[in-house]
Amino acid sequence: MTDVLIAGAGPIGLTAAVELARRGVDVRIIDPLLEPPQYAKAVGVQPRTLEVFERMGIVRQILDAAVHFRGQIAYVNGERVGEIELTLPPDVPFQFVGLPQYSTERILRRELTARGVRIERGVRLTGFEQDDDGVTAMLDNATPVRAQYLIGADGAHSIVRKTLGLAFEGAAFEEQYMLGDVEVDWSLPRGYTVRAMHQTDGKVDDLLVCIPLPGRGRYRMSMLVPPELAIGPGGVQHGFGDGTKPELHHIQAVLDRLSPEPTTARNLRWSSVFRVSHRIVDAYGRGRVFVAGDAAHIHPPTGAQGMNTGIQDAYNLAWKLALAVFRDAADGLLYSYDAERRPIGEEVVGRTVRSAREGIGADSTDPDFIIRREAQLLVSYADSPIVAPGAGGRAPDARGLTRSAETEPVRLFTLLAGTRHTLVLYADTATGFEELEAAVDGAVAAARGMLDVYVIAHPEADVEATMLPLLRDGAGEFAKAYGVEGAGAFVVRPDGHLGYAGPIDGAALVEFLKWTFA
Repeated sequence: MTDVLIAGAGPIGLTAAVELARRGVDVRIIDPLLEPPQYAKAVGVQPRTLEVFERMGIVRQILDAAVHFRGQIAYVNGERVGEIELTLPPDVPFQFVGLPQYSTERILRRELTARGVRIERGVRLTGFEQDDDGVTAMLDNATPVRAQYLIGADGAHSIVRKTLGLAFEGAAFEEQYMLGDVEVDWSLPRGYTVRAMHQTDGKVDDLLVCIPLPGRGRYRMSMLVPPELAIGPGGVQHGFGDGTKPELHHIQAVLDRLSPEPTTARNLRWSSVFRVSHRIVDAYGRGRVFVAGDAAHIHPPTGAQGMNTGIQDAYNLAWKLALAVFRDAADGLLYSYDAERRPIGEEVVGRTVRSAREGIGADSTDPDFIIRREAQLLVSYADSPIVAPGAGGRAPDARGLTRSAETEPVRLFTLLAGTRHTLVLYADTATGFEELEAAVDGAVAAARGMLDVYVIAHPEADVEATMLPLLRDGAGEFAKAYGVEGAGAFVVRPDGHLGYAGPIDGAALVEFLKWTFA
């Protein structure tokens, strides 16, 4: 029996497969396409996703291939009306970048191949049945596959979602758009999104949005579709149309109307007409079957939230499934996937719909909040049934940690790069090493041995005698980032979120870990 079968080899299915393979899970991944798509569907990669990719071991390859998103320049009726700088504070290790989805998928495929998993292409899931012991999946070219669990990462028209009987409520936008991957010869600064609009009586009646892509003068351009290319009644409600594709002269016509300066489009790599819907499922899974990414939620591309949200779906689900596969999961752990991720999906769908109509950040006057939210750094699972009070948010990074055997400062994120939970004990000047060690044995046992432990100590804390791995908070960044006012314990989950933040209390730690581990 296969441990986990994944339907769909896009970025969400690939992320789930890599994360499961990292944990020794026997995974199969199928996709009906004989070759991977070669178009720039999703482009923006958020800082939080780069943190995920760092833990997965592929962030260097992603950054090598990406373009740095520096900001956005806006024009209305030919006049420059605003500029936004996409700059995050130094406590965030990565900025915003852009990368065509096919490049992201290529890097994920290479990592998956290196872990011994091959994508089975030209294989379509046609249906499945599940029982208390597993899932029987029907494929269009082979005998049924028996698996412990099934993940549907098969897109907006998901067979998994439909077979599972999940509701997918929402609606389609009336507007239709066309996309083109082209190069232009203008003098605008590299790395800036260009948004040019024409307004009549304050209403937008013509639109051009140019997203930078890697390459000289290369952009993915989106614009309102001309009547001769519009998708007719009964056509696709979300995604790319299958009719006549835009040609270079269609894109050039829009540039002639709206470009901030005269320019000529060339080298059309790919184009399409598309429509946008906003929908979300009523559950992210039932029994042994789960959905993630576009199979669970679709919405406007405003703010580049879609693929990034789907990747975090997969990242959240994979570590929980791995524990379940090896019988290490507490009863109910898998239910926390829906409890944690569906509220996030609902918020993203609602926000992107508002942003598409009113503009990004129209609901707030706090620029720091807006940029951190768009970067997906504010995602919290505070209401999760497996998260202790006061925890749930992203575990922040901290620089300037020192260890006696290392000559260079250490980042906290380098300690969290494994596949297990991590217990970080902070020692202030009043903490003794006996207090630290007394809390550890029970916690490690409650986590079935799958718990890494570190002590991070105030520079003057007298804890050198500890047998636990010890680092010093030389720059004070850990204490500042985690808001410590004395000794404290923090459990960082494999997805980089805080599960526990509280006192160094062995009994409380054991009780918390029992929510996750059998």
